[in-house]
Amino acid sequence: MNERNPDVAVAAQREPVPRRSVIPPGLRRITGHIPDRQVVRYILVGGCNTLFGYLAYAGLTAAFTRLTSFYPYVFAAIVGNVVNITLSFLGYKWFVFRTRGNYLREWLRAMAVYATSILITTAALPLIVGLLRHTTPYHRAAPYLAGAIVCAAGVMMSFLGHKHFSFRAEKKPAVPPLLGH
Repeated sequence: MNERNPDVAVAAQREPVPRRSVIPPGLRRITGHIPDRQVVRYILVGGCNTLFGYLAYAGLTAAFTRLTSFYPYVFAAIVGNVVNITLSFLGYKWFVFRTRGNYLREWLRAMAVYATSILITTAALPLIVGLLRHTTPYHRAAPYLAGAIVCAAGVMMSFLGHKHFSFRAEKKPAVPPLLGH
């Protein structure tokens, strides 16, 4: 027992209070290996990026539709992604993964993650638009609905790519023990 400060001894005997997760239990099973606060920051930054990206896509789709009938939504996706990638990279770097330095290396890695996601989602757009036009009464809205669908898939692919590639912590090599000591 600490004679100078009895509160220290009492505090040392208390059981630590487990932190309550802010993540719903169902999502917690999927994201259990990711720190709570990182997921919340990702959802906030990603939500803003997704909203901005989708609004840019919708606006550009409307603009390109006036210019060409040859897959205007694909052009909109490509142009919109270039702008949105820069904003999302900075948001994830500064607020989600909180890495320092290495701007060029991390930006190139982020571009690789996004390029993969963009290729997959852009290739899926005509398929999903066609499917929606043939199976729903939403012929004119099909590009916008398809954009929302591929946006959700892109969010999941991007998080995993950024977590495990773009902003991963560098592993420090183990230092071998000195021989004979």
